[in-house]
Amino acid sequence: MKRIFYIITALFALALASCQQGESDYDDTPKGNLDALWTLIDQRYCFLSYKEQQLGFKWAELHDKYRAKLNPDMSRMQLFEVLCQMISELKDGHVNLSSSLDLGRNWSWKEDYPENLDTELRNKYLGTNYHIGSGLKYTILPDNIAYVVYESFSDAIGEGNLSDMLSFLSLCNGMVLDIRGNSGGELTNAEILSKRFTNEKVLVGYMSHKTGTGHDDFSEPKAEFISPSNSIRWQKPVVLIVNRSCYSAANIFVRNMKEMPLVTVIGDQTGGGSGLPFSSELPIGWSVRFSASPSFDARMQQIEFGIMPDIPTSLDEALALQGIDSMIEKARQILSGSSKETTEQ
Repeated sequence: MKRIFYIITALFALALASCQQGESDYDDTPKGNLDALWTLIDQRYCFLSYKEQQLGFKWAELHDKYRAKLNPDMSRMQLFEVLCQMISELKDGHVNLSSSLDLGRNWSWKEDYPENLDTELRNKYLGTNYHIGSGLKYTILPDNIAYVVYESFSDAIGEGNLSDMLSFLSLCNGMVLDIRGNSGGELTNAEILSKRFTNEKVLVGYMSHKTGTGHDDFSEPKAEFISPSNSIRWQKPVVLIVNRSCYSAANIFVRNMKEMPLVTVIGDQTGGGSGLPFSSELPIGWSVRFSASPSFDARMQQIEFGIMPDIPTSLDEALALQGIDSMIEKARQILSGSSKETTEQ
């Protein structure tokens, strides 16, 4: 997937070259910077039509709304705040404005919802003698269930580490894979891990990219597949626990795992973030990151606002006070009723 990302980035860079030339024509004034940012989003942001429909705004109207907040004598910080307010209307964690003043960001995809994670409680399930392989933490629970925690797809996964982990856990009856709080990272890691849970090539989704400046100018969607790993693969039931903080690469991983035959996803709807990010620059020198190439699920449905679990599950706060993680216990309950397949390849 990383190779595909590089190819798309190169193609998009060529397509964006003419746009960047046009952006350089904007003056380094409050009006010039707002116009440059508005035009960049208008022509290159990949979810604009979708966001207008889902959130009920018109991007053209927002231009006038935020231009009215400008004045020639405003400070850099005041301008930064106005520009951040404008792009926050998109409710996209991949849309950022970066300057020496601050990093403009939108975290409503997780902040407006219950966290459904108590890290101290989760650590009790891991205990103190858990194993660590790259970014993976794992142990065997008393009921012979494998418990694996992966906190960030920014943490590299080695093929050897994965094989050693799966070999160690091979006698377990099933696996609880907990990625709550994982806000993304490298798509390559999501693909590497996904490959260990299928014996066949699986269609997991589609991706396209912008081909022009119109809101709906996209290439034909290209199918994305996960092929089975040539190393040890997990052959038993898996319950994947997710929450609203599962974003970006973690969101794509959940998309992939939803198509695997022995996987059940429980928890809350994920946070979303299905657009591959691209960067540009305003006349003032501030960097803009935005979603440029949309990804979809295997049924060509949008996943920008998140993916629903197979079984909605929340953290019971009363039980948490007693040292019980109700989401982990729900996963164990599901696995205890699942059929066990023991063949490893």
